[in-house]
Amino acid sequence: MSYSAETSFFARCIALLKLLGPGVLMATAAVGGSHLVASTQAGAKFGWQLALLILVVNLLKYPFFRAGVSYTISTKQTLQQGYLGMGRRYLAIALGLNTIASVVNAAALLLFAASLLSYFIPFDIAITLSASVVLALILIILLAGHFEGLDNIAKGIMGVLVVATVAVFVVALSNYSASPAPAVAPPSPWTLATLGFLVVTMGWMPAPIEISSITSLWLKRQCKGQAVTPKSALFDFNLGYAVTVLLALLFLGLGALILYGSGTELSTSGIGFSHQLISMYSSTIGQWAHWLIALVAFLCIFGSALTVYDGYARVVAEAIALLFNKDKNARNTLVTPVLLFMAVASFTIVLFFKSALLAMLGFAMTLAFVTTPMFAWLNHKLVAQTKLHQDAAPNVVVKLLSYLGLIYLFGFLMVFIWWKWFS
Repeated sequence: MSYSAETSFFARCIALLKLLGPGVLMATAAVGGSHLVASTQAGAKFGWQLALLILVVNLLKYPFFRAGVSYTISTKQTLQQGYLGMGRRYLAIALGLNTIASVVNAAALLLFAASLLSYFIPFDIAITLSASVVLALILIILLAGHFEGLDNIAKGIMGVLVVATVAVFVVALSNYSASPAPAVAPPSPWTLATLGFLVVTMGWMPAPIEISSITSLWLKRQCKGQAVTPKSALFDFNLGYAVTVLLALLFLGLGALILYGSGTELSTSGIGFSHQLISMYSSTIGQWAHWLIALVAFLCIFGSALTVYDGYARVVAEAIALLFNKDKNARNTLVTPVLLFMAVASFTIVLFFKSALLAMLGFAMTLAFVTTPMFAWLNHKLVAQTKLHQDAAPNVVVKLLSYLGLIYLFGFLMVFIWWKWFS
């Protein structure tokens, strides 16, 4: 390959990386509790049996996440502006649900990130203190760098995360192939007794659907700074979405290959769970991977927390400004107060759940599962009544998946309500 050809190749790669943004940020927000906890637990409890469920859930939710990209790149408006166009009540519903979700999801990720940070500290430390450190880092990054800094950090985190996770999975697979398979068959996950676990697994898989509003807002901001076409925007989104699906399956595989059949009950406390999870991985793979596993886990959750705090703060601030007819400057001014409110509220929740990480994560994922059908319906309705750019409009397959997704989400929600309160 000639020098000019190499230069041209690297120039194209750099140009492609610059186009990546909202899709990578979405992946960073998505790859958190749903992957490191839910997917890993699914593999640890049931082996590979839930791999198909993870694929189906990601497929059926795809049209509703894609709606944020299709609508914004076609209209140059965010999803929330679209909700307002349908009627103020639609935006008010979205604001109410987003406000609750922002605090609960941020608290769950803050608690998990704090637990993982404690792993790197060679002496005992209160979870509230490590949570304070993580929260301070998040606020410093967001208040100092805002979107531009977050964009670069997210790309770095996702790059390290993908490479490290693939490497660990390959080693685990090679070790598993060289050792005898477990003699006991995994229990069936397809029973009423496991319905609650399935709901938790699906709640954040790949992420709560309201993340589509965050992706929409990030995309609108990106469009102001550079030329973004419908094709490039969808490429960015599809790449990020594909990465989340791949990582979900890899973490499921790690649970199946390493944790399944160990007979060890996972701790419900934050620090206990983090230490237990990392030590079980490293003891099977090898001590050389000890700190690599810890680093991958921390980057995964810290990246999720970082993007969730930024994204929800911007979405809630925008919704408040739109409902009360505030101008653009007022919307930007509201972001910091909303971010600080989220920080205080989420930290308060951490004070109450500091010894029950899995319970906190389970509650957040269940809440996401319950609210997901409403956001899916809002996105479906908005896209259906909007004339989109031909390169961004959903094709027949995506439209079919959208209807199937609504049936699945509302249907499974009815089953869950019956199981929870009437069975």
